[in-house]
Formats: sequence, structure tokens, C-alpha cells
Amino acid sequence: MNKLLCMLELQQKLNDATNGEGWEKGVTKHGKKINWRRCITMESAEMIDSFGWKHWKSIAQTTDYDNLQIEIVDVWHFIMSLVLEFTHNNGAETIEELAKRISQTPEYTKLSTDKSLSFGSDDLLMVKIENVMRLSLIPISPEMIGAMIEEFFELVYLGGLNITQLYRLYVGKNILNQFRQDHGYKEGHYIKIWNGQEDNAVMKLAWENDPDLTPEALYEVLKKAYPA
Repeated sequence: MNKLLCMLELQQKLNDATNGEGWEKGVTKHGKKINWRRCITMESAEMIDSFGWKHWKSIAQTTDYDNLQIEIVDVWHFIMSLVLEFTHNNGAETIEELAKRISQTPEYTKLSTDKSLSFGSDDLLMVKIENVMRLSLIPISPEMIGAMIEEFFELVYLGGLNITQLYRLYVGKNILNQFRQDHGYKEGHYIKIWNGQEDNAVMKLAWENDPDLTPEALYEVLKKAYPA
């Protein structure tokens, strides 16, 4: 299975469903302007809060690596959306061609391993996160897109995720996003904390308990765990 192609196709499907077909023009079906670069910037800032970086506060705080990995996946949603939007509007490639080209980059190849990867140092992780943020703030171009993909996959590697783990977490978050939409997220009555755990953590634990879950089975696990 081409995991990268699967993730790109799932992201296209999710955006079509939540934002409406034609979202690549930069506007949702409700007329709301879309800015994927700003999404990347703000989600990357949330990623930084996984570290005890505030020298004046929470001095003894340790790095929350589980949350870091979840935030990496959140940023991946928006990077894929930006890449899909750019590719669609420039008519350069199909999604299949895009996936094939990206999968041949050295940064992606490093992730294509069955070995468990170790976390990089907090300093190196922070540099990569800030590089992604910096790139998200400059005008979009083929060079900017290429550099962002490279920096992001380096971040994934330093974040201790191989491509299988990235795929599982992405699919999990994709299904969780669908679950949220189905249970009142937009209406404002969705419950995000389930018996003391954030829904992200519940989803991650479900994968850890059963790595062979199908997306449909994962949805059912979430449905049973959701506090009615």
C-alpha cells in the first residue's frame, strides 16, 4: 500500500466533505476564507507548547513527546492541504504523481523503515518546528513547498515517527475529525475530554492496543468510548 498516496487521498476527501468541493479556490462552502499557511503557523505554535520552553514558568515541566507526535500529525493535515491546493491550482501533477515524487525524496525515504526511531534533542526539534513556521510565513512557490516538505519530514524523523506510525496517527486523527463532525463539533456541543483524557489520547491508545484496526473499526472504538 502506498501510505503517502492514501493520506493525500484521505485529506482531499476530508477537505471536500468539510469545506465543500472547490475548496482549492481558497473559500469554504460557507464563504469562509481558507488560509492553510496560517493554520500551519498556529498549529506549529501549539506544537512548541509540548516543550517546557518558558524560562519564567513551569520550570520543572518535561517535554510531552506523546502530545508532540499528535501535534506533528495535526500540522501534516494542513501541509497536505496546502500542497493539494497548490498542485490543483497549478495543474502540475495528479495526486498519484505528487505522491510518487514526494516519496522519492531523501527525507521521506529515511522514514520508510520498520525500525523504531529515537527522538532527537529538544533543541533540534525546536529548530525544525520553527523552520516549518518560518516557511509558512513566506509567499507560496514551488521552492517554498519543496522546502516545507523537506523540513517537515525531518521533523517527523526527529519526532520518533516512521512512515507507518505517521500513517496510523494520521488515519486515526482523520477518523477522529470525522467523529467530531458527526458529534456536534461545529455546533459547539462536542465533548473533547473523555473521562479525564483528551480525545486525541484516546485515539492514540486505541491504535496502540490494536495496530491492525481498520478505519471503520477505529470509528466504532471511539463511538463506544465517547461519553454520552
